[in-house]
Amino acid sequence: MISFPVLVALGLPPIVANATNTLGIFPGAIGSLWGFRKELARIPKLMRWLLIPAVCGSAMGATLLRLTSESTFEKIVPWLLLFATTLFIVQTPVQKWLRSAEAAQRPGARWMTIAVILQIAVALYGGYFGAGMSIMMLSILGLIGMTDILEMSAMTSLLSLAINGVAGLLFIFAGLIDWPYVIVMAFGAVIGGYGAAGVARKIGRTKVRRFVITVGLTIAIVMFARVAHHR
Repeated sequence: MISFPVLVALGLPPIVANATNTLGIFPGAIGSLWGFRKELARIPKLMRWLLIPAVCGSAMGATLLRLTSESTFEKIVPWLLLFATTLFIVQTPVQKWLRSAEAAQRPGARWMTIAVILQIAVALYGGYFGAGMSIMMLSILGLIGMTDILEMSAMTSLLSLAINGVAGLLFIFAGLIDWPYVIVMAFGAVIGGYGAAGVARKIGRTKVRRFVITVGLTIAIVMFARVAHHR
């Protein structure tokens, strides 16, 4: 949500900025997985099956982005940013529900099927744009009975690694990557991804969430104004 608008502000076309952003933040999931390695080891192996719809959905989303014109994508972006920001706003009540006893009692097979379908949709969104998809994936994990927020964050990092990795690979083949920016972003993403795991254990996320929400709303407004100006 933050790095994509920065790339646009630096002069990259929106689609190139989006593709570059996807690949640039990809290593962050690696750092996060290392930070959550203890939690990841406790996750039931059944959950790993969600990697299949994650990969398939991401490939579809990345392909859809390639078929989208620059002008159309620029018009869609403000709405995507507004949607992602809304997800951050509702994150707290969603997490409260995820920790509830009701969530832990979800029946396995039925909700796992629903989770697979939803994961394909989220991965498609992730391959196309991606901002805020972690909140969606946390909700999906809640549907299939996970309640430990750190284990859920570890699983979300694994799924994000698959989604951004597949999309990034397709963007490379499509020639949509601005490599100097990717190198700088990747370095920061690894450090930030690892550091975020430690922060999540020690302090609350309220201030960070408020910052992201403020930035998201501000950028969405700016992007809406940019589109209106181009008209």
